[in-house]
Amino acid sequence: MRTEAARRPSPFRGFRAFFWTEVLVQAHENLAMATSMVVQGVLLVFVWILDPSLIGVALLGAILFSMFTMGQRVLNEAAYIRIDHKANDLYLAGPLAPEAYFLGMSVGILVVYLSPVVILWILAAFVVHFTVVLVLLLLGVSAVVWISAASIGYVFSTFFRDNRAIWAYASLFFNVFGVLPPVFYPFDRFPTALQPVALVMPPSAAAALVQHAIGATPLAPGQIALAATSLVVEASAIFLFAIYWARRTVQGA
Repeated sequence: MRTEAARRPSPFRGFRAFFWTEVLVQAHENLAMATSMVVQGVLLVFVWILDPSLIGVALLGAILFSMFTMGQRVLNEAAYIRIDHKANDLYLAGPLAPEAYFLGMSVGILVVYLSPVVILWILAAFVVHFTVVLVLLLLGVSAVVWISAASIGYVFSTFFRDNRAIWAYASLFFNVFGVLPPVFYPFDRFPTALQPVALVMPPSAAAALVQHAIGATPLAPGQIALAATSLVVEASAIFLFAIYWARRTVQGA
C-alpha cells in the first residue's frame, strides 16, 4: 500500500515550473496588460459623465469584471499554445501533470494581470469607505469569480480548432456576461424579472453582494443566500470539472 501511494504521481507536479514560465511569458505582454483595462476605463468614464454618484459602484464592478475577464486570457493562452504552437502535447508528455498545466497557466496569468487590478483598488479606496469586512468580502468574491472564469476559459479553449474563431467568441462571451448584467451599475436597476438570473451569474452575483455591503443596493435575505450559494457551488463545480476535463483531454489525446 505504501509503495503504491509513493508511486502515485502528484497532481501538482510541474506546477511551479510552468507557473514561472507563464509569468515570464505574460510579463512581456505590456500592450496586452494596458489594453486589459480598456473596457473598464470606457465604462468608468461613461458612469462618471452620466451619474458620478455611481462611480464607487462602477469601480468595484470594474475590479470584479477584471477578475472575470482573466478567464478570457486563460482561454486565449491555452488555445494559442495548443493550436498555434502545438506545444501542449509536448508539455504534457513530460512530467507536467494536467492539473498543474491548467493551474500553472491560470495562476501565472492572474499574477501578471493583477497589476492593473491593484490600480482599480487604489482608485476605489478614494471613493468607497473600505472596512475590514468589505475588503475581505471583495477579496473573497473576486477569488471565486476568478476561479469560475479561469475554469470556464480553460474548458472552452479545448473546443476550438481555429484561432480566428477564438477572439470573437471569447470577447463576446466574457464581455456580455460581465457588462450587460448589473456589475457596473446598481443591481436594483436591473429588470426585476431577470434579477434571479443575475444572482446565479458569477460576476453579477458577486457585484450584488458587494453593492449590498456598501449600502448601494439592499438585498433581501433570500437574494443574499441565492447569490452566495450560487457563487460557491458554481465555482466549485466548474473548477472540479476543469480538473476532470484537463485529465480527460490528456487521456484522449
